[in-house]
Amino acid sequence: MGWNSWNTFGCAIDENRILAAAGALVTSGMRDAGYRYVVVDDCWQAPARAADGALQADPVRFPHGMAWLGDRIHAMGLRFGIYQSPEEQTCAEYGGTLLGATGALGHEDQDARTFADWGVDYLKYDWCSPHGTIDDQVTAFATMDRALRATGRDIVYSINPNSAHFNSGPYYDWGRVADLWRTTEDVADAWSTGCVSDCAMGVTEILDAQAPLAGRAGPGRWNDPDMLEVGVRGTFTPDENRAHMTMWAMMAAPLMAGNDVTAMPADVRDVLTAPGAVAVDQDPLGRQATRLRTDGRAEVWARPLADGSVAVALLNRGDAPTSIATSASEAGLPASAAYRVSDVWAGTSATTASPDLAATVPAHGVAFYRVTPTG
Repeated sequence: MGWNSWNTFGCAIDENRILAAAGALVTSGMRDAGYRYVVVDDCWQAPARAADGALQADPVRFPHGMAWLGDRIHAMGLRFGIYQSPEEQTCAEYGGTLLGATGALGHEDQDARTFADWGVDYLKYDWCSPHGTIDDQVTAFATMDRALRATGRDIVYSINPNSAHFNSGPYYDWGRVADLWRTTEDVADAWSTGCVSDCAMGVTEILDAQAPLAGRAGPGRWNDPDMLEVGVRGTFTPDENRAHMTMWAMMAAPLMAGNDVTAMPADVRDVLTAPGAVAVDQDPLGRQATRLRTDGRAEVWARPLADGSVAVALLNRGDAPTSIATSASEAGLPASAAYRVSDVWAGTSATTASPDLAATVPAHGVAFYRVTPTG
């Protein structure tokens, strides 16, 4: 869990903006809710490496350097994340937004040592090229994986094989070479975009891409459906924010907020820090939810949890309210004399002999329950 600079700011970052976001994680309560990693995405680097080949921070936007920045992030009780690419150029350099060619190709061991020396706790490693087979990608990602482990520093390793590349995320078990891996194209702040390839996906397209991959996720190896768009540019309605957060929690997704946390409305903060939703996402069993049923509009998802509970989401992908129901047997609940049914968003709970669930769900909304056998 953490915050990433890209979804709101793109390349418009500097050390003051990053430190302001880190401070907001603390004052808003997000750090205490679990959002600990502050990830500086693309565009932090100078256009060229130093004479000895070492990476350098942009001297104008990060004049004190990245080790200095990491020290200040750590002093707030947070962890420091950074961005790099296995190719010659990062995504911004490849796309022409940023000058230079400072990708890690040929510098993997050197860059890993640099990151460790800077106190980096998290590396986002982004492919950024249309070229390369899946075998080429596996080799490149494994090379950095070995380099990071050789430093002796505990650095979370997050990869994205899909940037500027056909969506290879679903076609290999990336848990062999990374801690978490992107399964989809980039997320957009949209409920649906209609995208299936080489374009930004909405929430519903990402759900469709990740649903078949549940068997690959587990403790220490996570399917990553991309960063949260909750609160980004104020695009989503309150119902959409809750549904987006719910479904990422159901998928056991890494929760990387992407909104401007320095100007965050209370309702957005409340969605991101909702204890019940965070608890489901961070459940130690680490199982991704299974989509039990869909008709293209109404969907039923269930996720087993470590304490014997089952999280259930009744999702309405459609544009009008609809009634959705599920039974205890469909949700995979064991027989019990009684069940405690907790409505995650309402914050209410009740004990019942029959945990069959039904709700009228608003358009682009969700009903979210945690059901616990108590008999």
